[in-house]
Amino acid sequence: MNTRSVVAAVVALLAVVPVAAQDLPMLELSAGMHRIEAEVANTEPRRMFGLMRREYLPPQRGMLFVFDADARHCMWMKNTLIPLSVAFLDAHGKVINIEEMEPQTENNHCAARPARFALEMNPSWFRKRGIGPGAAIGGIERAPPAR
Repeated sequence: MNTRSVVAAVVALLAVVPVAAQDLPMLELSAGMHRIEAEVANTEPRRMFGLMRREYLPPQRGMLFVFDADARHCMWMKNTLIPLSVAFLDAHGKVINIEEMEPQTENNHCAARPARFALEMNPSWFRKRGIGPGAAIGGIERAPPAR
């Protein structure tokens, strides 16, 4: 079975699993004085499914994608119903760049340089709080490793 077939099979399987049934681990992060409740996507299936099929994301809630290597990771919004902002972070939690993403698109939104994490939040979440490149996201050191 080739990689594309495996990816398609995993996505198809996850599409029938209710989001709540995925039991994603949670991690409390901070951006300055702002608290973030981050669902952690640290496995390939969780990273692939991300926030797909969600109709709502509470204001302080987000998803932290944990990658196994620093690379120019990219995100897309296929089957994602809500707009999102994504901050790409280095291994120390410093913001590299932030991208605004439109729902149900296949446009790539990529890290400007190698990143270890991506943090998705509601649209303009970072801008509204004055968080930009160079800002630190606290608590990233407690993120579970990618597996």
